[in-house]
Amino acid sequence: MTNDTVLDQIDPDIAERIGSRRDALRDLGAVLAVASFPVAFAASAKQAFAQDGGALPAEVVDVLNFALTLEYLENSFYEKGLETAGLIPDTNSNRTIFETIQKHEGEHVEFLESTLGDKAVRKPSFDFTAGGKFDTFETYDTFLLLSQAFEDTGVRAYRGQAGALAGSPKILTAALTIYTVEARHAANVRRLRDLTGWVPRDQPDAPDPIKPVYAGMDVTTKYKVDVPDVSGVEAADVTEAFDEPLTKKDVLAIAGQFIKS
Repeated sequence: MTNDTVLDQIDPDIAERIGSRRDALRDLGAVLAVASFPVAFAASAKQAFAQDGGALPAEVVDVLNFALTLEYLENSFYEKGLETAGLIPDTNSNRTIFETIQKHEGEHVEFLESTLGDKAVRKPSFDFTAGGKFDTFETYDTFLLLSQAFEDTGVRAYRGQAGALAGSPKILTAALTIYTVEARHAANVRRLRDLTGWVPRDQPDAPDPIKPVYAGMDVTTKYKVDVPDVSGVEAADVTEAFDEPLTKKDVLAIAGQFIKS
């Protein structure tokens, strides 16, 4: 039974009010989808820096270019996947999910390029087979595996660089709007692979090129507190409750497997 059928069967005045609110919310959602909040943050941040003397701080440029490289990788990966006939099934909204993710990644690229201006790095060329290690665009299972790896890497990468942006609050706020969306991407893709949305331990069964994505995820001590000891929660469950950051060096080593130049 559709939502419209349900509405037809209840009091007409109530149905009209519900329908109006639903339409209003749908229209609002469309407006918010078009409006790029990160780009607005970027403009505000750039204006603030201009008032303080002009250029974005070198450390900020470095971090944002690092993020832009990852966004180039993800956006190109999804563009190629969506262009490959027969790869992504239309069943269970799979294709719709990846169309949405690709749209988000494209907006992330636009935001970072807009923020960096002429300081933005050039888009690399990619080899998503990692030199023949993966049949990425031939097998949907492999495409899903790499999608999960890229998204999980993105979450840990943004987490790892938050401290470097602490001195630039507006840029940090904008970056965090991307960070949380990357986490939603990761959870959606993991569920498409019949996994939980959160990450347990360090994924010892992952293929060797993917293992670095999950290195260090088995940490159960936070700020010198043994969490299983003080909480009574099993160690595996504790690892699911906290995401560990990845260093820039570790992230670039992971991404570098798929970058040709």
